[in-house]
Amino acid sequence: MNAVNPALGAPHIDMRTAASTLATPLRLTVLALLALIVYYFVGYDQGAVSVFGSDTHVHEFVHDARHLLGFPCH
Repeated sequence: MNAVNPALGAPHIDMRTAASTLATPLRLTVLALLALIVYYFVGYDQGAVSVFGSDTHVHEFVHDARHLLGFPCH
């Protein structure tokens, strides 16, 4: 900073405020990705078109939740 004109110096950045400002969008992004993954496994993973091949273990694990939420299954 300049002793004569403090406006010429580098601005002070509060790192805690900056970190908390960046943390909220990051948390929302991670939460949205997790929600989409859960939505895929509960709603669309049918075994035959599964990302795991023709394995139906995930399908059977969420089978009751699928019907409870109104997704067609068979």
